[in-house]
Amino acid sequence: MLELRPNCECCDKDLPPESIEAVICTFECTFCSTCSENVLNHTCPNCGGNLVQRPIRPPAALINNPASTKRVLKEGGCKSV
Repeated sequence: MLELRPNCECCDKDLPPESIEAVICTFECTFCSTCSENVLNHTCPNCGGNLVQRPIRPPAALINNPASTKRVLKEGGCKSV
């Protein structure tokens, strides 16, 4: 089950479960679409994998399977890839 992390690891922008701006890699590293496009060139700075739009979990499914509340932030932000 995806964690649905609550923020962009680069800029700390809030990314709620229903956000269409959230992108992830296969390890669930989470970034906003702006950082993905303008800083990361659609490549995860942690694993080197591609970043794709994160699926949206239906609100009813969030009741028993809530999104993560643990914020992950790269120290010093992200560097261009």
